[in-house]
Amino acid sequence: MTSEADAHAATVGVAAGDSLRRIRQSRPLVHQITNFVVMNETANATLAIGALPVMAHAPEEVAEMATVARALVLNIGTLTREWVDSMILAGRAANAAGVPVVLDPVGVGSTMLRTDSARLILGRVSVAIVRGNAAEVATLAGQSADIRGVESMGATGDLSTLACTAARALGCIVAVTGPVDAVSDGHSTLRVANGHPMLATVSGTGCIASAISGCFAAVNPTQPLRAAAEALVALGVAGEDAAEHSTGPGSFHVALYDALYALSPDTIDRRARVSTA
Repeated sequence: MTSEADAHAATVGVAAGDSLRRIRQSRPLVHQITNFVVMNETANATLAIGALPVMAHAPEEVAEMATVARALVLNIGTLTREWVDSMILAGRAANAAGVPVVLDPVGVGSTMLRTDSARLILGRVSVAIVRGNAAEVATLAGQSADIRGVESMGATGDLSTLACTAARALGCIVAVTGPVDAVSDGHSTLRVANGHPMLATVSGTGCIASAISGCFAAVNPTQPLRAAAEALVALGVAGEDAAEHSTGPGSFHVALYDALYALSPDTIDRRARVSTA
């Protein structure tokens, strides 16, 4: 029998359990051009949830790799101009093959290189999902923001309003992560309240959110709003479980992979705290 929570999740277009089951059955290849800080973390998180990672970034192979993958994740955390070129090559190949593209604009707003590179990618590649923190997304949407290094120190306005405004400005799904995440296509906006404060104590959990967004987009290529919201539900539920089995950031980091691996397709929708904004 479908529970009230399952029924509510269905009404807002979220069915993370079904998507998680299909990820584990099909084991989609998720191509990630990502940063040196989190390359190992995002690869392990991708494996833990049931997909297959490949971290190719050489310009000689990225286009070929993107066409055989089922999702492409672009993360500018430790970018160089050569890597930006590779991202554009891979992104355009993914577009031609109908492969969804996720962009993580790490640190946008902190330097001109990052801001200009993210805007260049958005101008040259059809991106399905942008996943970032409030300051990064606000900067891309042309709003004021306070970012220190790669950390968001604040952005004006409600996250739901920011996600909706940015989605309209960028022409894609925008997922803004924070205490309560907001995901919007510019018309419909979902709030995801799953998660735990410990997620903010470990480097790379935002990048893991983007990698997992790629996993869910791989099995929902024509439903990026659903994919982005379900990815945040999955990571949020895993974060809740990991916090119960850890005593600090170090043990939490290890427990997070175990929690992603242990996510149950049969129960995740009951635990999803998703509402419309």
